[in-house]
Amino acid sequence: MADAEPEIVFHLAAQPLVRYSYQEPIETYATNVMGTVHVLDAARHVPSVRAIVAVTSDKCYENREWVWPYRESDPMGGHDPYSSSKGAAELVVSAYRRSYFSGPGAPLVASVRAGNVIGGGDWAVDRLIPDMVRAFEAGRSPVIRSPASVRPWQHVLEALTGYLRIAERLFDGDAHVATGWNFGPSEDDAKTVAWIVDRIATLWGVSSEWRDWQGDVPHEAGLLRLDCSKVRAELGWRPTFTIDEALERIVQWHKAVQLGEDARTVTLNQIQEFLRRQS
Repeated sequence: MADAEPEIVFHLAAQPLVRYSYQEPIETYATNVMGTVHVLDAARHVPSVRAIVAVTSDKCYENREWVWPYRESDPMGGHDPYSSSKGAAELVVSAYRRSYFSGPGAPLVASVRAGNVIGGGDWAVDRLIPDMVRAFEAGRSPVIRSPASVRPWQHVLEALTGYLRIAERLFDGDAHVATGWNFGPSEDDAKTVAWIVDRIATLWGVSSEWRDWQGDVPHEAGLLRLDCSKVRAELGWRPTFTIDEALERIVQWHKAVQLGEDARTVTLNQIQEFLRRQS
């Protein structure tokens, strides 16, 4: 960081998988908690830094499995190592903000908490849509865990444009923005896993039949929604794609790349379309 002398720091590095966190809790905490400590501590020693955006997760909240969406002021927590590591990372950001990033001329730091981010080019293991794409391309039925679970699904470009808006305001010295922010879909777009599976299958043009996971299923939140009224009221941010439009573009991305189109070109075209929709 000292060599790069950045003005804006985006901290997105993480161990991002819930089930993997059960297998490797030490790695998960080391990456998500101490990784955040190291990034923030490096930033506070680099005079060029003016703005820091730390990306955590919607799972940072103490999930009570209730119907109300979580607000930025709700308590941090987490049942599994991944979720609690993200809650702990939020506490780290808060402590560094108050200890090192609150004086005159200090960098401004915000944390951002997105919903279940989806998009073309995601090949992570144990994530719903990448698992489905792999199954469809192999000609087999996908194996699904927790079909009744509800998540705040949103296209990756939604979250990224929100992060950039936060960074711009921090860079301009707006200390009011140096806090935590939720970025999620509209209330109607918080869908069950089963709904996502059926819709993706229809868009792909295959049977929506799927198989239930037969192995152990460690605890994952069954119901999770985000309250995004703060970012809408104070920053004017709103989702651009509906969940159906997001899923359409994911299928378009994977089918185009499967047919040999250049992934970078497909991605840039989708970004341009997204920006046109916003203007």
